[in-house]
Amino acid sequence: MNKEFSRYGILFVVSAPSGAGKTTLCDALRQTPDFVYSVSCTTRAPRAGEIDGENYHFLSEANFLARVAAGDFLEHARVHGKYYGTLRDPIVSHLRGGVDVLIDIDTQGAAAIRAFDDAFVRQSLADVFIMPPDLEELRRRLTKRGTETPAQIEVRLRTAAREMELWRDYRYTIISRSMEEDLLKFRQIMGAERYLSSRLITADLA
Repeated sequence: MNKEFSRYGILFVVSAPSGAGKTTLCDALRQTPDFVYSVSCTTRAPRAGEIDGENYHFLSEANFLARVAAGDFLEHARVHGKYYGTLRDPIVSHLRGGVDVLIDIDTQGAAAIRAFDDAFVRQSLADVFIMPPDLEELRRRLTKRGTETPAQIEVRLRTAAREMELWRDYRYTIISRSMEEDLLKFRQIMGAERYLSSRLITADLA
């Protein structure tokens, strides 16, 4: 009797302090057919050039809160006065169909997914923390990108120091060097997760 092997999808969750290279890494991963990228919902207004359904699903606050009450979100949070959240049903549908999903999310959202009350979601999870080599390197990267004032950079660095303490909560930690090296390390994690015996489903062939 032969066996046919398949597997459910893997929920790859990526978190990092601001400036650690998470967005660059996820943008590179989005160029490949390896994942479906999860598009978050938000109640903030679209910025110039942002496309509804591609960058975010832009919802009214009333619509967002109604969906919270209905239990539609895998995780959600209020950040700087606006709501952000990840819809559950599209992700679960992809995972059950054997499609891997990539989520770029903060440490608060990652913790909510780890604690989610659906065992299938928790078992699908492979969470990865992108760790800057140190705070001085993070300061250099934030300064180089030139999008924040010195005061804003100091706030981000204080937040980053707190977030960097949470690396042990993640299954994997990548010490960020270059985008190319980070991408290679992430692909090694992808390969390991896809070959886990616990993820395989078998069916007998006549």
